[in-house]
Amino acid sequence: MRNPPLSRNKIRGAVHVARPHDSAAKQVAGDAFYIDDIPEPKDLLHLYLAQSEKAHARLLKLDVSAVRAAPGVVAVLTAADVPGVNDASPIEGDDPVFAEDIIEYAGQVLFAVAAETLDQARAAAKHAIVEYEELPAIVTIEQALAANSFVLPTREIRRGDAAAAIKAAKHRLKQKFEIGGQDHFYLEGHVALALPGEDGDIFVHSSTQHPTEVQHNVAKFLDLPDHSVIVEIRRMGGGFGGKETQGAWFAAIAALTAKVTGRPAKIRLDRDDDMIITGKRHDFIATVEMGFDDDGMVSGAEFVLASRCGRSADLSASINDRAMFHADNCYYFDNVTIISHRCKTHTVSNTAFRGFGGPQGMLAPERMMDAIASYLGKDPLEVRKANLYGKDKRNVTPYKMTVEDNIAPEIIAELEKSSDYAARRNAIRAFNKKSSYLKKGISLTPVKFGISFTASHLNQAGALLHVYTDGSVMINHGGTEMGQGLYIKVAQVVAEIFQIDIERVKITATRTDKVPNTSPTAASSGADLNGKAAEAAALAIKERLVAFAAKNYGVDKSEVVFLPNRVKIREQTVAFKDLVQLAYMNRVSLSSTGYYRTPKIHYDAATLSGRPFYYFAYGAAVSEVIVDTLTGENKVVAVDILHDTGKSLNPAIDLGQIEGGYIQGMGWLTTEELYYDDKGILKTHAPSTYKIPACSDRPEKFKMKIFERGENVEETIFRSKAVGEPPLMLAISAFNAIADAISSIADYRLYPDLDAPATPERILKAAQRIAEAVNNDKPAEAAQ
Repeated sequence: MRNPPLSRNKIRGAVHVARPHDSAAKQVAGDAFYIDDIPEPKDLLHLYLAQSEKAHARLLKLDVSAVRAAPGVVAVLTAADVPGVNDASPIEGDDPVFAEDIIEYAGQVLFAVAAETLDQARAAAKHAIVEYEELPAIVTIEQALAANSFVLPTREIRRGDAAAAIKAAKHRLKQKFEIGGQDHFYLEGHVALALPGEDGDIFVHSSTQHPTEVQHNVAKFLDLPDHSVIVEIRRMGGGFGGKETQGAWFAAIAALTAKVTGRPAKIRLDRDDDMIITGKRHDFIATVEMGFDDDGMVSGAEFVLASRCGRSADLSASINDRAMFHADNCYYFDNVTIISHRCKTHTVSNTAFRGFGGPQGMLAPERMMDAIASYLGKDPLEVRKANLYGKDKRNVTPYKMTVEDNIAPEIIAELEKSSDYAARRNAIRAFNKKSSYLKKGISLTPVKFGISFTASHLNQAGALLHVYTDGSVMINHGGTEMGQGLYIKVAQVVAEIFQIDIERVKITATRTDKVPNTSPTAASSGADLNGKAAEAAALAIKERLVAFAAKNYGVDKSEVVFLPNRVKIREQTVAFKDLVQLAYMNRVSLSSTGYYRTPKIHYDAATLSGRPFYYFAYGAAVSEVIVDTLTGENKVVAVDILHDTGKSLNPAIDLGQIEGGYIQGMGWLTTEELYYDDKGILKTHAPSTYKIPACSDRPEKFKMKIFERGENVEETIFRSKAVGEPPLMLAISAFNAIADAISSIADYRLYPDLDAPATPERILKAAQRIAEAVNNDKPAEAAQ
């Protein structure tokens, strides 16, 4: 790992400086408070959720009288007990918190038991009498397509005539493949603690990325105005999108319990229940056809992307839109059609996940680049370079946004050289000729990821900043901390503005009564939005201090200069805290709000066109793997990454995000398999059946480097770029490297039929198909 750059000034913790996560020491020592660490209040009730055993059924009878009579039970809550609207959806009003007449997935909540202990609540739930009329369940994407079952209308983007261009091309290839879903597997599961207050008010501690949405949904659920509900979150033990919307369900149930009983109530899901009840990354079936010439230049491309949305819409509209917007990745397609089917199935409603549809969309063209290269007998990198975005007419996306900041060719060229890609590729091919069963593979893939919420109204943020008379500073903003380092980055921004040591800056827990109407911490925009809002608040107070100093000392404003922990006023120097104290004594306001809205973006949802993104983040990765073709076992052995963070606010935090993103993406594409049986029952709902990457899966050789010449062309916070989501897609190179290794069985003449995740079983089957094709002397065209 390359060392981050040193500070350019003497302030301890200003921007562009590598600094530890603000919670790191507390987390290591076990001193960091999460919701379940909050000392339990007197008379706390514990909640257990009873779930449907059927994926699709009519609820004929729900008798909970025996549950209410069980030892320790204080309340049993069903849909009939909801005073407001029995819904906690983000948009469409289609997510009932408690099942009513129709069950739409196995795991859907039927009722909640509130008892003195969790064990009592769990035991009591078993006494319920539940009768179903089972209905046919649509479980798979194929079943949904056959039944025309969709949660949202099919959308299309068209430019030129893709079908005609493909038909006229010298070469054509068509691929159909599955892209699996992924469980968030955050270390801290969903948890909520609700406390009753005066006048019917409710205070909720919720592990959520979107406190405002939890506030709105709890208020709607309880038939209260928003001002009667306060939501707070200091930190989450991981979120990854899984706590953007669905945490509202659990907060609502805890809040209802507190309202009905007048006692505090807590719900904490165990791992199995969490995985069964909550949504995942959308799995896709992608069908892609491309026409191309002898150089691999694509003249026409058709994408059909069908996703499993589950029982309700959740955020599927924006997720699938983003998949469409990333079906180009770094490549210009003159004639292109992108069709998106949003399938309704009787499975849990899938939701936001790091990358938000972008990874699924991006995998489709990357797989095709490899397939085309195999067909033509070329290095896949050569085909990728031939299709990169360029200048003039070759810099407009299918959704009509001009790519103004394209540094993908520069990043690819630098990584190709620094990783010694060509020599390694040649060495791997030589190894594979001599090795009968162990095969190596290598791939270099790029990333172009759009930064902003595609729902344009979410691109806004607020902050509240106080400077105290001792010179210490407190900042509150709408962003949430889930381990990604947002709090420390915003603290660095404030320290930079005031030129004070970061130890003088404290960021408090995110609360809906401090900063209202906040956007979710998602879309990689946390630092972009909240950093700018905090900057605005800090600059407002700084301007007051400058004006006061100029007037008080009889100098021009230009003669007031902030230096590390002091202020120079012409020839005189005053400690920052002394100037603050003096300003207070002269009745200067030392508190301010800050607000920011992302400029330039505009997007027509009806036509799927405009400028949905403020800018793009870029990166590239080289992954090298080894595969045992007799067992399907595999390992990523070496990774080289070059990633663009603009002018990084905190290189240490950003490098951690790059590494973590790659590993999580590697898990999605290699080991993390979600399996539903034909009844719609999730069978992989615990670590025993669902495999996230372990420490031993981390590549032994892992080289990361931040692109040193990076600087955002847009006026983002100190010219930085978002880094939360884009690195995940660097792991597409690992999947492609596995395919490259399998392809070597046929001396690279055949491209393997391999779905994601590339589990040992799938690798073994793909290798067997390639071997059979070789033995049957199958023509290369027929195996593509």
